[in-house]
Amino acid sequence: MADGLNAAVTIAPQQGPRQRGSAQGLGMPEFDIAERTELLEARRTGNAGLVHSWELVTAVDGPGTRMTMFLSGCPLRCVYCHNPDTMGMKEGTMQTVEQIVAKARRYKAVFRASGGGLTISGGEPLFQIEFTRKVLRAVHALGIHTAIDTSGYLGARLSDEDLENIDLVLLDVKSGDPETYRAVTGGRELQPTIDFGDRLSAHGVAIWVRFVLVPGWSDDPANVEKVADIVARWSDSVERVEVLPFHNMGQDKWEKLGLPYELSGVKPPSAESVEDVREVFRSRGLTVY
Repeated sequence: MADGLNAAVTIAPQQGPRQRGSAQGLGMPEFDIAERTELLEARRTGNAGLVHSWELVTAVDGPGTRMTMFLSGCPLRCVYCHNPDTMGMKEGTMQTVEQIVAKARRYKAVFRASGGGLTISGGEPLFQIEFTRKVLRAVHALGIHTAIDTSGYLGARLSDEDLENIDLVLLDVKSGDPETYRAVTGGRELQPTIDFGDRLSAHGVAIWVRFVLVPGWSDDPANVEKVADIVARWSDSVERVEVLPFHNMGQDKWEKLGLPYELSGVKPPSAESVEDVREVFRSRGLTVY
């Protein structure tokens, strides 16, 4: 692989707990035909992937200081998605497994001191499964904590061996009712997420559940009860449940992309309603934030 690829994205410390940058246009050089051909072949085999952006953040996408890598591509079309630009395989920079591993290695001392590590998010990290698989294997072999942030819809793509290279799964359970799930995700099915959660629990993989509370969409009390019942079946593996109030900060992105935004005018849930939902999960003996 051409040496110039190593300049695709550079992560450097700066003041404050959060740092994010697009993977587009940050030092990506022009390639000749041979280099482009080599890069496309690497993508086909999973030795390279389309990275949308990255973030250096503390205690958000897992424990400690995390280097979060956002990949392009997602099979869901969630109405409340705040990063619709990650849905398609259209934006980002091609980067190799070796590049990502090198970045993670540079932060190994920080990860060790803070209990942090690498989180692969998206989009949907399992959409580019071969790339994700190879990054997880290589980074985990360095003794660095690994996590994926996923809907679980593509969880069947992960082998049992792959699960051995994942220390934590941030699992987005969007609904407990199949019909509501289809409405929220653009027609996808709930069952694959349940099946994936069952596998994680059976293998003893740590889970942080995320549930987004969207007024008029996912906040029906019966739906909330169903989500809590599903999560409770994984209680031995679920370390925490995060009930996240909907926000419309992604609306501008939808409009810029020319996509219809169905939640225009929807207000964030009240603090009281969010706390009520948290109590539903607590009633199942779960630790809730």
